[in-house]
Amino acid sequence: MPETVLTQPAETATATAPVVAAVDIRKQFGAFEAVRGVSFEVRRGECFGFLGPNGAGKSSLMRMVSSVSPATSGTMSIFGLDPRTSGSQIRARMGVVPQTDNLDQELTVEENLLIYGRYFDLSRAECRRRAKDLLDFVQLGDRAQSRVEPLSGGMKRRLTIARSLMSKPELLLLDEPTTGLDPQARHVLWDRLYRLKEQGVTLVLTTHYMDEAEQLCDRLVVVDRGQIVAEGSPAQLIREHATREVLEIRVAASVVAGIESALSSLGLRTEVLPDRVLLYSNNGEQTLKDVHELGITTLSSLVRRSSLEDVFLRLTGRTLND
Repeated sequence: MPETVLTQPAETATATAPVVAAVDIRKQFGAFEAVRGVSFEVRRGECFGFLGPNGAGKSSLMRMVSSVSPATSGTMSIFGLDPRTSGSQIRARMGVVPQTDNLDQELTVEENLLIYGRYFDLSRAECRRRAKDLLDFVQLGDRAQSRVEPLSGGMKRRLTIARSLMSKPELLLLDEPTTGLDPQARHVLWDRLYRLKEQGVTLVLTTHYMDEAEQLCDRLVVVDRGQIVAEGSPAQLIREHATREVLEIRVAASVVAGIESALSSLGLRTEVLPDRVLLYSNNGEQTLKDVHELGITTLSSLVRRSSLEDVFLRLTGRTLND
């Protein structure tokens, strides 16, 4: 059976134009500047991510992209339209998955979709048809008549995504889509989002999960203190801001105090953490041999490939910004 098409085809005339284009946008709340001169483009059909610590400005950026909070200055275009004057037209072409599910707990799974579909002036018959297709898509077809309240967190998250697709949006915004979910539920959601992208939906997401960003995002920007500090594909960012491998070693507490000066002779970037020491190297096994040749006894060691988390922590630091 052919896969159900859940989105509207993009207009041919705008197929190559960016879905979102922002130039030097700023957002101020009184004297506080949450977003400080940010520029980026989101291409049609890609998954684009905002990555950053709490308080970095991600939520302010998402609210501006969703056309509910205008930029203080700078220019932004969504579908070629100005959100300051065409907000309702833009919102009619996008779906939003908020960070916290806001489903009607007393209604059934299907009723949540039917009521939402009526906001877009869809007929009752069309709402029912789309609701059935979407519940099958998010693997909730057998729970259509169940009340929402007792559903698991993963089921509620899938239902929220299904609801956001009732209008067949061209652009889907997802704010921390898998926060709080167990690994199985996260992987099911990743699969559904990947399938949406295959169908031509443009995805914009924020996430705190580095593996999620690596799995889903074609491109992403790392945001810190209201500014973009890096941009590119996950693989590109790892190549540019990290070494090929990371050696993690654990040593006795009595050794930790003097280990940094001893390791400096290796000429590598080193981080001494409370529970381990990280050495960034292009050859982790050789680095481990070099460590032992310095007379340092390790309690345990691990050589791993560098990850997006290494990039994130290098660019934004390990200090909490809450």
